[in-house]
Amino acid sequence: MKRSIRAGLLCAALCLPLTACYTMMHTVGKGGSRPAAEARQWYILWGLVPLNHIDGGRMAGGASDYTIKTQQSFVDVLINIFTGYISIYSRSVWVLK
Repeated sequence: MKRSIRAGLLCAALCLPLTACYTMMHTVGKGGSRPAAEARQWYILWGLVPLNHIDGGRMAGGASDYTIKTQQSFVDVLINIFTGYISIYSRSVWVLK
């Protein structure tokens, strides 16, 4: 029993460094640099089905030049550690004007 617990903890410790943060940038017009709005996108079934819809254009408030930054940040990784067991994952979306 103790051996399987140790093996499970070792496996979890080895898998922890495999989690990563990523960033995707989408530029509209000339882009932007100042944060204007932030939202969190939620997915179920390991990222296959979105739970909410984030509209970057609406978050930009009609601006013609803005950048949409989608990132799985460190905070999202921490949230996903707990919600991942029930297949719910999150990522952050920022609009920069």
